[in-house]
Formats: sequence, C-alpha cells, structure tokens
Amino acid sequence: MSKTLFEKIIDREIPGEIVHEDTHCVAFRDINPGAPMHILLVPRKPMPRLCDATAEDQALLGHLMLTASKIAADQGHGEAFRLVVNNGAAAGQSVFHLHLHILGGRPLKWPPG
Repeated sequence: MSKTLFEKIIDREIPGEIVHEDTHCVAFRDINPGAPMHILLVPRKPMPRLCDATAEDQALLGHLMLTASKIAADQGHGEAFRLVVNNGAAAGQSVFHLHLHILGGRPLKWPPG
C-alpha cells in the first residue's frame, strides 16, 4: 500500500511547514488555507477516516483534541478557533489519513458548509 501525502510529510519525504510534533502526531500548515490560521493535525498512526477508529484509539483521539487546543493557543488563537474533521469523500475528505483542520484568525460563520 502506498503512503498518503500526510505520511510522506510525517516521514519528511516531502516538505511541510511543521508547527508541532510529538510522539503521537504532527501538525503543519495547510498549503491551501481557508483562514489565516489553517493547520492540519495528523496522527502518526495511519487511520483513513474517523469512522475507522476503534476503542483502542480513544486515548489518541483525546490527545489530538488537547493538542489542537494547545496549537491554537500557541498560534495566538486559543480563545477562538474551529476544529473540522471531514469523514469520507462526500464530506469533503480528500486525503484518506485522519486529520483535524484547526482554523482561526478571522470570524467563522455558521453553518460552515
């Protein structure tokens, strides 16, 4: 099975502007930002979609949420940011490696879609 774009960034096979890294995940700036702060937070563990997570992934998913909040704060947007997870092609997912979009830096409207 070939690596996803995100696995190649994690493995430093292609460049990415990395803003956070730990043993469980890597975060980097989106190359096509939808907001002044648009960071993708990606688990190191390959997982195509959120619906593919199991009970064994509970701690990892919690870690991603807490890390997203820390990244937003580190970027100066800790009080106003949005997290988005697209699950499947019909929901807008284009890279099939679970990732959280961390968006901020401008007013975000509701509903988002």
